[in-house]
Amino acid sequence: MITYTRAKKYQHKYLFFFALLALISLQSKAQGDLLIYPKRVVFEGAKRSYTLNLANSGRDTVRYLISVVQVRMSAHGAFENITQPDPGQNFAIKYFRFFPRSIILAPNEAQSVKIQLVNTSELAPGEYRSHIYFRAEPDKRPLGEEAIAGDSTSISVNLVAVFGISIPVIIRIGESTTNVNLTDAEFELKEGSIPSLKITFNRSGNMSAYGDVAVDHISEQGKITRVGMAKGMALYTPNLFRHFKLTLDNNMGVDYHQGKLRITYTTQADAKSAKIAGTELELNNNSK
Repeated sequence: MITYTRAKKYQHKYLFFFALLALISLQSKAQGDLLIYPKRVVFEGAKRSYTLNLANSGRDTVRYLISVVQVRMSAHGAFENITQPDPGQNFAIKYFRFFPRSIILAPNEAQSVKIQLVNTSELAPGEYRSHIYFRAEPDKRPLGEEAIAGDSTSISVNLVAVFGISIPVIIRIGESTTNVNLTDAEFELKEGSIPSLKITFNRSGNMSAYGDVAVDHISEQGKITRVGMAKGMALYTPNLFRHFKLTLDNNMGVDYHQGKLRITYTTQADAKSAKIAGTELELNNNSK
């Protein structure tokens, strides 16, 4: 029997979880059943601490180990773990701390992780970046499963999937001199294929760029139709460019053989939305 006080406690717990789930569902980063909000941490100005909200939307209790990794971004946006910074890259690991170092989340349970800056008073102007990594600790054996006797002379292999997710922690010191421009826009529409757009993001200055990519088709009559969207497109330091490909909508009655595409790169809506870069591509002579 659950008393009124305990029932109220559980009610508040689940109300908090579902409120958190509603908050982070549109702007969180997810891997498996782990939801994380916010999906990136940026320290700038007087900001000294951050709270990450984690939620388990799955059916199993999971323990997550929390660590810090260093990441390089390729020219096509892929990530690779590294141990030494590339020229022009600064790690942030020495300048923040976080706790706890591991968490256990039951189904429909949420918890927070605190991140705080340390030892930043002597940092030179620029950007410093490391990534917090959440790794699910695999169950050695499902609950209730008993060991099965087998042939001790044989060799067996049990493959267990290990899921992990990382988010960037970025420290910015001083004013940003970053500028982004878009070049080499190329539209592709082969017979029987889905339309796509290739474009190169070029960065200059001292800090990374991050925002949303929107593609609008503008007909010869001036009708504007949103045909593509990519949220959270990052171009991290020290990379000077990133090749990007976006699949466009093919079910909106748009004639891709005429008109033009307008590509816009803007800051995200959770900040003060502002245009970072943009360009247009005439389609008459560019459809393939």
